[in-house]
Amino acid sequence: MYHPRFKGNHYDMGTKFGNILKKANVEFSIQLDQFQLNFGKESAKFLKQYFPEATEEIKGVTDVLGIDNTFFTSWMMCMGCCMYNLEDQNNIEVRGCTAFGFEHNGKVYYGRDNDLPPFLKKGSKSVCYRPEKGNNFLLNTSSFINGEEGINNHGLTIAMTFVLSKLENIKPGFNSVFIVRYLLEKCRDVADAMQAIKNIPIASNCNILMIDVKGNMVVAECSPSKIYYRYPEKVGNKKFVITVNHFSSDVMRNYNAYPGENEYFSHERYTTAYNAFKNTNINNDITFAKDLLSGKLGFMCQYSKNMNFDTIWSSIFDLTNNDVYIAEGNPKRKKYIVDDRFKKWIKNTN
Repeated sequence: MYHPRFKGNHYDMGTKFGNILKKANVEFSIQLDQFQLNFGKESAKFLKQYFPEATEEIKGVTDVLGIDNTFFTSWMMCMGCCMYNLEDQNNIEVRGCTAFGFEHNGKVYYGRDNDLPPFLKKGSKSVCYRPEKGNNFLLNTSSFINGEEGINNHGLTIAMTFVLSKLENIKPGFNSVFIVRYLLEKCRDVADAMQAIKNIPIASNCNILMIDVKGNMVVAECSPSKIYYRYPEKVGNKKFVITVNHFSSDVMRNYNAYPGENEYFSHERYTTAYNAFKNTNINNDITFAKDLLSGKLGFMCQYSKNMNFDTIWSSIFDLTNNDVYIAEGNPKRKKYIVDDRFKKWIKNTN
């Protein structure tokens, strides 16, 4: 993973990142059909209305690269939402992630396996942001500017998991990866995030996991027309909440695009995590999280090679002690290391 650090105003952060991309000779072969282009343009209007800082950051990137800003922003708004026709670009958008939060003996934790086609591993990034206005935060992403997960200087953790949408149900608005970025930068705790997500238009199905240092945690099961909050279960001295790649509540189940489809073993991964939390006597919280994410407690990241699909990074956040652990690759094969940038650059405790 790349580990850039950005600070200052959003346009300047965008130009810095644009120069990184330019120096690396990164080229964008973007293809959008008419639906995607129209959707992207309309969604970009909402991004500018509710999150103009992100619009400025994108402009910084496109100004440096000399790319049409409208087209580029439209592409970014389609991510995690309606990139359904990418097979011909060897870039089909599929996501099979598992994320969870738990509190045990008064301490709060988050874990995630980020599962994607392996070609996305090379360009994945763990970005430290310190904007002039807004929260400091760490953003892990297979893209840029938007992201799949992160934690901010208040200890608020936000993560998305992809849920397939029917094309006719997709509406202009924020995609899941911009929701993550928006909540990290704007909110202090779960209550803030729950209020903020109600005020922005949501483009397509997604799960948004929110956790804070006080042990508040919830999964917002989101569609363009409805949000349902799924709260944690309690077992003894621990509570937990899990999200994968389908809506698991009875309320939202009919919003799944294909209710019978098991997206990249989504149901198996949910069952593995659920049984682990229900039945495991946890002695060491971090060890437990590592064992669960690395597949030692059941199916989690053990995708076969012929699927062309893998866990490209795995992360654990200890919200209580401000520690971040990351395995840059499948945790069956890669060790977790401590990322001290969170304490030093995001919490600014050095």
